[in-house]
Formats: sequence, structure tokens, C-alpha cells
Amino acid sequence: MRKILVIAFLFCCSAGAAVAQQLGVKTNAVHWAAAGTLNVGLEIGLGKQTTLELMGDYNPWTLNKEENKKLKFWSVMPEFRYWLCERFNGHFFGLHTGYGEYNISRVRIPFLKKSMRDHRYQGWATGLGISYGYSWLLGKRWNLEATLGFGYVYTKFDRYECATCGEFRGSNDRHYFGPTKAGISIIYIIK
Repeated sequence: MRKILVIAFLFCCSAGAAVAQQLGVKTNAVHWAAAGTLNVGLEIGLGKQTTLELMGDYNPWTLNKEENKKLKFWSVMPEFRYWLCERFNGHFFGLHTGYGEYNISRVRIPFLKKSMRDHRYQGWATGLGISYGYSWLLGKRWNLEATLGFGYVYTKFDRYECATCGEFRGSNDRHYFGPTKAGISIIYIIK
């Protein structure tokens, strides 16, 4: 049994060990597919098993001007990662935080109980979470990464009628516990 564990560990850590990766550029295919969200990330090696990722998202879309259906937001999400074998290869655990601002109306947002169909919401959100992921080496400079995170988000917003320039209906805040991060990313290792 010990020999099998040693062989599995060496296999996990040896794939791509000859390349000393320091910097990667990435994009999250889940964000592109879910809402056409423009996104880019940068991941920097800090130590043999640690990296720092910074992801940015921007969605400027008004989906239907006549109905005032929109999904406009921007966000940044830094994450500190600890890799079990070596950075940019295999399993990792992360600690992420983030901040964003939004202007959303007449759309369905996954994991939210209340629909955004009757009002327009404009505000900001911040949060903290933990994540797990895995990165596969596709070649000398290319990786494929899957990640999922859970945590807490606090948001403060103003609510308006859905019509363009709709009437103000009040301010509120919400606390959310649940999924905070999901991704399947393509990564290009610069050096």
C-alpha cells in the first residue's frame, strides 16, 4: 500500500516539474458561457507551493432596452492558493475575497431565493470564502483548471421599479452563505 501511495505522490508532483512556472494568465469559461461576462486573471507564484490569483470580471450588457432588462456589473476577486504538490499543478486550496458593483433588473440570478424580475437593484457586494480546485497540465505552457468555492457575501443595494428611470423603492442589505466561486479556466503560463 505504501508503494502505491509513493508512486501516486511522485506521479502527481512530477508531471511538469521541469518547468519552473512563475506567472500565468487565465480566463474563466464558466463566466463567458453563463452571461457573456468578459474576464481575465493573473496568477503569480509566491513560493514552491503558493500562488496569488487576481481575477477581474466586467459585464456591460443591457439585454433588452425596451424592458430595461440588464445585467451590468464589475468585480475583482483575489485568492491566495496553497498547492498540495507544486504550484500550477494538481490539487489546491484557496482563500478568496472580492468586491463588486452591480446594476441588475429582470434577470434570474442562480442561488438567490428572490427573483430580480420585479425590480432593478443597484449596489455593491463583498465577501470571503474558501475554495478547492485542480489544475491539469495540457502542455508546456497550457493548463486547464477547475475550481469551486463557498463562503459569505454581504451586499447593500437600492431598489427601483423596473421601468427605465423607475421610482426609488428603498435601500436594503443582505447576507448570503453558499457558492461564491465556480470556474473552468484556460491558463497560459508566461514564464
